[in-house]
Amino acid sequence: MNESFVKLEIFIPETHLDALKTALMSVDAGHIGNYDACLSFSRVMSSWRPLPGASPYLGSEGRLSCEPELKVEVTIRAERMAETIRAIRAVHPYEEPVINAIPLVGTGLA
Repeated sequence: MNESFVKLEIFIPETHLDALKTALMSVDAGHIGNYDACLSFSRVMSSWRPLPGASPYLGSEGRLSCEPELKVEVTIRAERMAETIRAIRAVHPYEEPVINAIPLVGTGLA
């Protein structure tokens, strides 16, 4: 079993996909064998309600929002997670970006 890889799920507006790709490439996220910049993305509908004191990129305090965005998935080396998260946050427009880190076991990656 190989537990040195993590899959990140990043939810982001489509307008920021290119900036995210560049940020991920800058930290070698998505490097798989003889390929780099490997990621996938899909369109999703997300909902949230900004609470008092929030400064939302989209939506208004106290009102439920439902907007299209992208779920971006990328595989990274576990030891580069902190560096990768910093790169994502540097280009992400949300006050509280959703970045899920999922440990991978038995991926077949070396």
